[in-house]
Amino acid sequence: MGKQFQILKLDATDSTNLFLKELLRSGNPSDYTVVVTGNQTKGRGQMGTVWQSDAGKNLTFSVLRRFEALSVSHQFALNIAVSLAVHEVLEGLSVPDVSIKWPNDIMSGSKKVCGILIENVLKGPWVGQTVIGIGLNVNQTDFIGLEKVSSLKLVTGAQYDLDELLQNLLQRLRFHLEGIEAKTVSQLLPVYEKLLFRKDKPSTFTDVHGEMFMGYIRKISPIGKLVIELEDHILKEFDLKEVSLLY
Repeated sequence: MGKQFQILKLDATDSTNLFLKELLRSGNPSDYTVVVTGNQTKGRGQMGTVWQSDAGKNLTFSVLRRFEALSVSHQFALNIAVSLAVHEVLEGLSVPDVSIKWPNDIMSGSKKVCGILIENVLKGPWVGQTVIGIGLNVNQTDFIGLEKVSSLKLVTGAQYDLDELLQNLLQRLRFHLEGIEAKTVSQLLPVYEKLLFRKDKPSTFTDVHGEMFMGYIRKISPIGKLVIELEDHILKEFDLKEVSLLY
C-alpha cells in the first residue's frame, strides 16, 4: 500500500501550492500530505498565468512528496510521472484524444483540461521535496474568454464526483511516484513522448523575443528539454522559458 495520504480540505485558499509551501516552512507535514480546495482564488499556471476556476466545480489540489535521493538532473522525471498519472485517469474515463502538452499540461483534442505546476525544493544536487499542484477542469462549463480551455464535462457530457476523482488521481500519482528515485528521465521518456501533443506535426512556436517560427516537436532531451526540428533539419533544444507552442 505504501504511505497513506493525509488529506486537508480547505473551503477556499489563494493557492494550494502556496498553502503547502507555507506548511513546509512552519511545520513538518508528512510525505503525501494533500491540500485540496473547492475554491482556489489565485491559482497559478506555468510562467505566472492565472488559472480560472468556478468554486465547487473543479478539482484543485497539491501533493507533497519527500525524497531521499532524487537528483536535480533527473527532476523532469516528476513532470513525466505526474503527467502520466493524470493521463491514465482521463483515459480511463474515456476522455477523447488525451495528450500531454510539454512539459505537463493535459489536453483533450486541442483544448487544455488540466494544468500542473511542480515546484521543487532543492538541497544542493538533490530534490529534497516537491509540491505538485494539479488543477483539473471537471464540471465547469463556462470559460469566458478562454477558447483553448475545456473540462471533462464539456468533452464527455458526464458529471463527475470530485472526491472519487481525487482518490483515483492520488492512487495513480502514488503508483508513478513510488519508485521514481531509481529511474532516469531517459528510461521514462518513451511512454511520455508517445503521448506528446502535436508531436511530428508542423507547428508554430514563439521564442523568448516573441518571434514566431515553424518547427516539428521531435523528442524530449534526457534532462527534459523540448527538441524541435527547424528548417534544414536542424534540431534545437528549448527550455521551458525559451519557447511556447501556439496552437
